[in-house]
Amino acid sequence: MDPADLDLVVLAVAGVVLAAVVAVRVSSRLGLPSLLLYLALGLAIGEAGLGLEFEDADLTQVLGTVALAVILAEGGFTTDWRVVRPVAPLAGVLATVGVATSVAVTSTLVHVVLDVDLRTAILLGAVASSTDAAAVFSVLRALPVRSRLRSTVEAESGFNDPPVIILVTVVASDAWGTASGLGILGEVVVQLVLGVVVGVVVARIGLWVLARSALPASGLYPIATLAFAFLAFAVAGVAGGSALMAIYVAGLVLGNGTLPHRTSTAGFVGGLAWLAQIGLFILLGLLASPGRLWDALPHALVVGGALTLVARPLSVALCATPFGVPWREQVFVSWAGLRGAVPVVLATIPLSAGLPAAERVFDVVLLLVVVFTLLQGPTLPWVARVTGAASAENPRDVTIESAPLDDLGATLLQLTVAPGSRLAGVEVGELRLPPRAAVSLVLRAGEVFAPSPTTGLRVGDHVLVVAPRADRAPVERRLRAVSASGRLAGWYAALPGEAVRR
Repeated sequence: MDPADLDLVVLAVAGVVLAAVVAVRVSSRLGLPSLLLYLALGLAIGEAGLGLEFEDADLTQVLGTVALAVILAEGGFTTDWRVVRPVAPLAGVLATVGVATSVAVTSTLVHVVLDVDLRTAILLGAVASSTDAAAVFSVLRALPVRSRLRSTVEAESGFNDPPVIILVTVVASDAWGTASGLGILGEVVVQLVLGVVVGVVVARIGLWVLARSALPASGLYPIATLAFAFLAFAVAGVAGGSALMAIYVAGLVLGNGTLPHRTSTAGFVGGLAWLAQIGLFILLGLLASPGRLWDALPHALVVGGALTLVARPLSVALCATPFGVPWREQVFVSWAGLRGAVPVVLATIPLSAGLPAAERVFDVVLLLVVVFTLLQGPTLPWVARVTGAASAENPRDVTIESAPLDDLGATLLQLTVAPGSRLAGVEVGELRLPPRAAVSLVLRAGEVFAPSPTTGLRVGDHVLVVAPRADRAPVERRLRAVSASGRLAGWYAALPGEAVRR
């Protein structure tokens, strides 16, 4: 490739990325996952549009897996474990028992209605049954939905990819004729458990290292954090565990730990996740052949209808009823199970294996994702209102940015008093931070000053707090408590090194 060709390639890539960024704005106005517009971009520059031919299913599968890893890492990093923890058992059941039920019901209906062979029916049922983390995150986080329900669906979408990947891989391989149901179940359990363990261990090591490292540039912290997440991905894969489960759990642990420059890291990982979504769906659009799609539309409607209207509601009812979830909330959880990148990437596995029905499976799944995303995405706000899942509450948690001061053995914490935070109106002396911590500076309306104990905080204030490294966790807990509950938060509870006040 000569320099002139390189310039043209860079120009084309930059134009596509900018068009994809604009697509985010358009999709947010329409209430749709932006993945549909990315897919349209891929189709537009593919063989039926600008004529770019791309048929490498193996490369698509590899790049798709890496893109999914980035998306899952970002999803875990931005998930609040305090909200997820109460619903983790339900999300885990939905991601295992629920997926198994969906696969069984969908495969049976497809086998009977479409009269396809059992292997193809199971592939269609398995590939389509996994909800998509990117689609779920992008839609639900833009809706005022009660945090418990949102976290249930988000956690399910993060947990349910590995079991389906294992099932699809086995069905598409030569092991199809010899593998038993019990053997597949055992393989799923082993890979999931190993992935969780590796993710937790590697992430905790990463938290320990990063909290004690004063790197020469703040921009290195996001890179190092993502590197630890991918270290979990690689270690789990080498050890025979689920790499995607490991990176999701690692992101969850890292995102809920005490990371230096956490806000910068969240922005960095979020930007990479957007780029991964853009690249993934454009790649899938390139791989698709529009000329074959119309023939696959009837099958896509049958598979999607069986899954969305029968299998998904049945699996949610089976899993959620023992947890006492009301039927209205079950309806919302069922309808919020969006499909996106994951099913289409999974559909490349049969293509790579060279199965006779692989092209039809890919076309059906691609159309299913498009049609039912267009159906579910725009109607989800209405379903949330009708089922009572909608919430008008504003989050009050405070975002705290930290940076280690290595030479001083201390940590610099930075926070902003956001609208809705009950830090507004609280005097500095009423924060009752640990004795060795101090509010050092306040930036207000462009003016920087050292506050006194009677200085009241206001919305929009940027506050700097210096604390010994050992007191960082109690300081953050106290600031978050006051932000949520006001000056009386924890009045009868003593912090380490603090006398009880009454």
